[in-house]
Amino acid sequence: MKPEASGPARRIGTHLPGRPSEERSEVDAMPRRKLGQLEAEVLAVLAGADDFLSPGDIAERLEGGTAYTTVNTILFRLLEKNLVERARKGRAYVYRLTADESGLAAERMFGHLRLAHDPSGVLTHFVHGLSPEEEAALRALLDEHRSDA
Repeated sequence: MKPEASGPARRIGTHLPGRPSEERSEVDAMPRRKLGQLEAEVLAVLAGADDFLSPGDIAERLEGGTAYTTVNTILFRLLEKNLVERARKGRAYVYRLTADESGLAAERMFGHLRLAHDPSGVLTHFVHGLSPEEEAALRALLDEHRSDA
């Protein structure tokens, strides 16, 4: 019988040298989100809500089993950025979106485009990644914009 892995390495899911992969924790199996992705996912949950949500409500609606404490941290960061507001409900806080979700997404896209060395290349990759429905919507918007100008 092999000794059970213990200590910090086991708790955070680090693979211990010489240990078979089946002894790794479940944390190893979960894919990591890209930087800022969790904030975007929390904002999307709030955008789809009709009212204030608690961190627990938000955690339940996120994929990947996000911890309550992680959601709470993200909400605090979003509060500091004035993207959400909070109110007391009993002894806890509840949150709702204060900004327009589509405007936020557009600002992130503009930010990435402005920082790129090759904006045309970024747009090319973006367009190639669109679904047929998204491409049709973009074409319609560009045609509408062109006729307004």
